[in-house]
Amino acid sequence: MSSRGGGRPKDLAGAKQEPRPADRGDSSPSRPRTKPSTGQLFGWLSVPVALVLLGLIAFHARTGAVSPRIRNPEVTGTPRPVEPLFGIHNWVPLLHIFTIISMSMIVITYVIMWRRHPAHPVLLMGIVCTALLWQDPLGNWSPYAVYNPDLLHWPEDWPWVSLSPTVEPFVVIGYIMFYLAPYFPAIWLLQKIQARRPVDSFVWRHPLICLAALIFPIGFVFDMFLEVSLVRTGMYIYSQVIPFGSIFTGTTYQFPLLWESALVTVVMIPAGVLLFRDDTGKTVAEKLAQRARVFVNRPALGTFVVMLVILNISYGLYVFGFTVIRWTGTATSVACPYPYPEAKVFDPQGFYAKNGAPGPYFRGIAADFMTWQPDHRPQAPVEGGRCAQK
Repeated sequence: MSSRGGGRPKDLAGAKQEPRPADRGDSSPSRPRTKPSTGQLFGWLSVPVALVLLGLIAFHARTGAVSPRIRNPEVTGTPRPVEPLFGIHNWVPLLHIFTIISMSMIVITYVIMWRRHPAHPVLLMGIVCTALLWQDPLGNWSPYAVYNPDLLHWPEDWPWVSLSPTVEPFVVIGYIMFYLAPYFPAIWLLQKIQARRPVDSFVWRHPLICLAALIFPIGFVFDMFLEVSLVRTGMYIYSQVIPFGSIFTGTTYQFPLLWESALVTVVMIPAGVLLFRDDTGKTVAEKLAQRARVFVNRPALGTFVVMLVILNISYGLYVFGFTVIRWTGTATSVACPYPYPEAKVFDPQGFYAKNGAPGPYFRGIAADFMTWQPDHRPQAPVEGGRCAQK
């Protein structure tokens, strides 16, 4: 009798059945053992890897202007010529505590979420945003971002790290909370707007353009409030800015609002757009990886590579934008008084000396071959200049 269609022959219906493993008292599992998944491996390996990285950071951590490259030997201690935000002088230890707590929470969240949703696009994007740290010395050099030497930082003389004007601090590990944050309110707003519009409207036909248009103002305002506050705490300064489009110009806490808050969205926008899901449930990054046939047999890795390449190019555009400002010599407003007297004054183009700021000065290791401008520094600080000591 035929058994097509998945039926069982009648002459076998009453046949004696072999006992199942459980019936024989066999405690072995009914399914064959499988290799651990990528998510399980990540869950097991992430903790020791995180501990090793934390150990390396703790071993190399420094505070203060230690290196002769930036240290001002004429000053002892860390006197501050300006009052910090709310008159609180403990902002640096508070920033350290916040960094430790927030990074611990992020690592724990990643381990839990990766075990539940291995290689989720949002998790991959978070890793990519953090990986942008390798470009951060350039990201500090190009916009004249001078960090407080009191912050825990990498050794100032490490070749790549020393591109930063003063120090390369550990607090920038929080890039994941910075570049990815505007995506979440933007995608929520886009979905709310789409829900109220017909399917043939612009927001449905061009969702990526609309998402980018939402991320720009959200990211601009987010960056403005965050950075203006952090600069006021004394965490860092913008030592030189273009007077046009900047706020608090000429003071210690000057901020290149138009330039900085606009250029950072060059990274925020692609980070958000790459996470947009279409009707098929695939993100833009996943579709680009499929189209480019990057790691066809490993789609998650291909998605990660696409994100990594695009965001690194975007961050490079941010750096290039400020590098053009350096080339043109238009960032003429210097932050006075210079708030870190224990460190030499970062003065790559001589503007501090022209404004009468007392030295000693240092140009930075990238002043000649990356600025493409000669040193027009006067022989001595200009007497009576705006930055001269009163």
